[in-house]
Amino acid sequence: MVPILLYGFPLGSSLGLVVALEWMGLPHRLCRVDMLGEMREPSYRRINPRAETPVLITDKGEVLTETMAIGAWLEARDSQRRISFDPLSRDADRMHQMMAFINTGFTAAFSPLWSALEMERPNPDVQSCLREWGRRAVIERHDRLEEMIGDTECLIADRPTLADALLLGVARWLEFHEVADPARWPKLHTLRRRLEADPAVVYATALENGETVAGSGACKGHVQLREVIEQFGVTTR
Repeated sequence: MVPILLYGFPLGSSLGLVVALEWMGLPHRLCRVDMLGEMREPSYRRINPRAETPVLITDKGEVLTETMAIGAWLEARDSQRRISFDPLSRDADRMHQMMAFINTGFTAAFSPLWSALEMERPNPDVQSCLREWGRRAVIERHDRLEEMIGDTECLIADRPTLADALLLGVARWLEFHEVADPARWPKLHTLRRRLEADPAVVYATALENGETVAGSGACKGHVQLREVIEQFGVTTR
């Protein structure tokens, strides 16, 4: 079987993995998951007990969760090194370092902002504190990322890699939460504009928005979440 990637909308960080699969050209299927509805249903926990996306159903029918784990799975199968490097190279080390930064501190900086937005029982005072805390954290992490960007066209090289893919899913949250003008970080802003114009990114964004569009042909179609849960979910009693 071809692997199945479960990706979330709206604005899921998993967008980057959809892009990575396109760049890589690995045959796969996709499953679009509503994070505000379907992901909160008890049945979804049969696929991921932590009620999160992304989730990868591997070619062996095994369930794999967590962005970094899925990224590692893709990297190990990237025989043509379209989105990665020789695992013993310095570039591979730098890519892993950048991926770890994006997936930990950079992504986590937005957590207070999401908490304020998604609070079940709104508390204006708490939400105000969360937004201020989150804004400061996001700006600081953007400052650090700006410092890390070198002179290459993309984060690690003159071609996009897994690190760029991971960035794509999260960086757009800056505008969504109205933290600051993206132009405040000129190197990052230029990089984002370049990546966001890439055909694979345009394609993945359209899919996330529920549009029917043609990609490279690597995607062999979408599968319904109900079918994925029935076939690969843990049996409940």
